[in-house]
Amino acid sequence: MAEQKRDYYEVLGVEKNADDAAIKKAYRVLAKKYHPDMNPGDAEAEKKFKEASEAYAILSDPEKRRQYDQFGHAAFDNGAGGGGFGGFDFNSADFGDIFGDIFGDFFGGGSRRSGRASNAPMKGANLRTSVHITFEEAVFGTSKTIELNVKEECKTCHGTGAKEGTQPITCPKCGGKGQVVFTQQSFFGTVRNVQTCPDCNGTGKVIKDKCTDCHGSGYVPMKKRFEVDIPAGIDNGQCKRLAGMGEPGVNGGPRGDVLVEVIVGRHPIFQRQDYNIYSTVPVSFAVAALGGEVVIDTVDGKVIYDVKPGTQTDTKIRLKGKGVPNLRNKEVRGDHYVTLVVQVPDKLSGEAKELLRKFDEVSGDSLNAAKRMGDGGAAEGKEKKKKGFWK
Repeated sequence: MAEQKRDYYEVLGVEKNADDAAIKKAYRVLAKKYHPDMNPGDAEAEKKFKEASEAYAILSDPEKRRQYDQFGHAAFDNGAGGGGFGGFDFNSADFGDIFGDIFGDFFGGGSRRSGRASNAPMKGANLRTSVHITFEEAVFGTSKTIELNVKEECKTCHGTGAKEGTQPITCPKCGGKGQVVFTQQSFFGTVRNVQTCPDCNGTGKVIKDKCTDCHGSGYVPMKKRFEVDIPAGIDNGQCKRLAGMGEPGVNGGPRGDVLVEVIVGRHPIFQRQDYNIYSTVPVSFAVAALGGEVVIDTVDGKVIYDVKPGTQTDTKIRLKGKGVPNLRNKEVRGDHYVTLVVQVPDKLSGEAKELLRKFDEVSGDSLNAAKRMGDGGAAEGKEKKKKGFWK
């Protein structure tokens, strides 16, 4: 008794109203899982692969799907070919056409996937280098000269790669197409594969007698100098692109680019974040208390700032427009943020100490806080220190 077939929608695990994309996606998963090449010698996997392939062959064809939805498996019991799975012919031409685009992925290309020709024009490779600049040069822009080894057209063969007096010939293997096509017999039929021609490496041309100067490449390395205009506002790690200055293209394609990475040196005073600059400035105790002027270094030079009386340490001020120019518009600049740090002198003369004591007496007498507590307070303080409340 013949084994009863499962419903094709059940086999693929899709709903009956599934669209073509869902059916194709479901089959791809099953085909990859149960493909005989992935499961050598596994009869059960081979059976499930055939079952899924039969289901996809029917449901991916609009007319066959319509017949199946109306009559079920009976629509294909007769006249569908006897050599296949359950009456389905896997060697038919229709089967190969249906599965060519899917199984092309498994075998490096299919009958419906040609891709771009190997001998099509291609852009040359990019060259990378770096240049070191100072903090100030990054802020205001500069110009630097760099040297690179770049391939240039061979003057002997004028870029053909062939010995003087000869020319490259059309590749006999691919006929100048740069690609070769071969067929492969697989479990589910014949699959066409397209690969780069091994004789001409995709160029479509073969050089019999190579130029002795460039060894057939058509190019020779040369040291070249480039002037790099570095814009104001560039930051560490950003690149300046020199378009069309890189390696030559292939098959008449354009040259690549030169990418110059900018490395900005550290500054002893300034730090940068985006387009803003940050620094700290020491302020004497007298200026912080009484107010006065301090000199602040900026990228534009020194500026004088009036400190307000009673300024506390870590007070932050903003110098508007003293930061880094915007890369897109150098007229627009960030700001410079300055942190004022009050300096406490570590060495004082006897006279200075006496003056500070007098200042302390008139401003709160903090130096004699313990004495003001009285003897009891002092004794209590000594007892707390003894017990370890403070050291």
